[in-house]
Amino acid sequence: MDGLVEFKTDDGAVIVVEGVEDESGSRLVARADGTVQAARTFESSLEGVRAAAESTLRVFRDGSLKPDTVEIEFGVKLTAEAGALIARSAVEGHLVVKLSWSPEATPVS
Repeated sequence: MDGLVEFKTDDGAVIVVEGVEDESGSRLVARADGTVQAARTFESSLEGVRAAAESTLRVFRDGSLKPDTVEIEFGVKLTAEAGALIARSAVEGHLVVKLSWSPEATPVS
């Protein structure tokens, strides 16, 4: 069952998101209003997604393709215990990568 998850930021602000049930089988106890307190800060929950984005960019920027731009898109789920997870879509994982190249400019004489 999906519910509300309350994350605190490193500077103490509160962010409430609609979370998803952790698939580990464990259940957290919700407050009377149905909100569950996250085990990690919002920033630390997103750290793994940031690392995945950096790795993905490095693979496409440092390879032989040399695109002018790299755009990546992750679907992210937030859970009270695990933090941020790369979400599944209709297929097993959700990661969209777009590469683009600009046409070579012709020199002006």
